[in-house]
Amino acid sequence: MADLELERVRRLARVLDHGMVDPLLGFVLPGVGDLIGSLLGLYIVAIAVRRRVSPVVIARMLLNLALDAGIGAIPVIGDLADIAFKANDKNVALLASRDATGKATARDWLAVGGAALALVAVIGLVIYAIAAVLHAIAG
Repeated sequence: MADLELERVRRLARVLDHGMVDPLLGFVLPGVGDLIGSLLGLYIVAIAVRRRVSPVVIARMLLNLALDAGIGAIPVIGDLADIAFKANDKNVALLASRDATGKATARDWLAVGGAALALVAVIGLVIYAIAAVLHAIAG
């Protein structure tokens, strides 16, 4: 049963990434198409959750989908980059390689930790920018 499930997600990834469905959705329906592609990609993540894959690996899979949607949301250039990124292929590879143990690797922790640090940095920059604007207005 598990082998059939893994083959199903591999087929989905092939259709979305190699069949160009994901980039085409983003190109034809900017923003909305990228969201639809990410929602379809969540099926792979759901299989990982069902198989009790490490939460860090699942976070990494979600990060791949978020990057794919974020990159794809940039008109035309993002759609071209979306062709190369192949988030669903990356997620199937993560699922297949962690299938036996479900455990996270050091690389998984680095990817998720780096994303968390980037998020904190962006939030800090936004707060700094808001404070600078308020200071300029008041002063």
